[in-house]
Amino acid sequence: MANIEEKVESLIKPKIENIGYELYDVEYSKEGKNYFLRIFIDKPEGIDLTDCEKVNDEINDILDEANYIKEQYFLEVSSPGIERILRKDKHLEKNIGTEINVKLFKKDENGNKEYQGILKNFNDNEIELEDDIKIERKNIAQIKTIYHW
Repeated sequence: MANIEEKVESLIKPKIENIGYELYDVEYSKEGKNYFLRIFIDKPEGIDLTDCEKVNDEINDILDEANYIKEQYFLEVSSPGIERILRKDKHLEKNIGTEINVKLFKKDENGNKEYQGILKNFNDNEIELEDDIKIERKNIAQIKTIYHW
């Protein structure tokens, strides 16, 4: 499915940027028997419903014409939200110095399945949190920013 995400991203990114938005992420997934193509957009002042409708209208025909996805799917355009999932290096780069939550696929050698802390650094193999906590990226199920309400 990652291949579909990459194809869709390269297809729609120029169009989305041309109308004044950042393409934050593309996610294609199957939930139950339904497929979803989720397009996450952003801009400095935030995203509202009008922005989502505008982007949806701009990309809908392009996606249909490209026909990358053979299954019937639901297209969703939204903001990445306040607590953002960090899937790509560009997301990690923007959030160095930010408090994050890291969930692992399974407990590590210390018995932990989750970490919380300030993101200090990252490379292709691991991320580093404050207090010299290093986590191998291959063991990470999800990284998300933390917003204190």
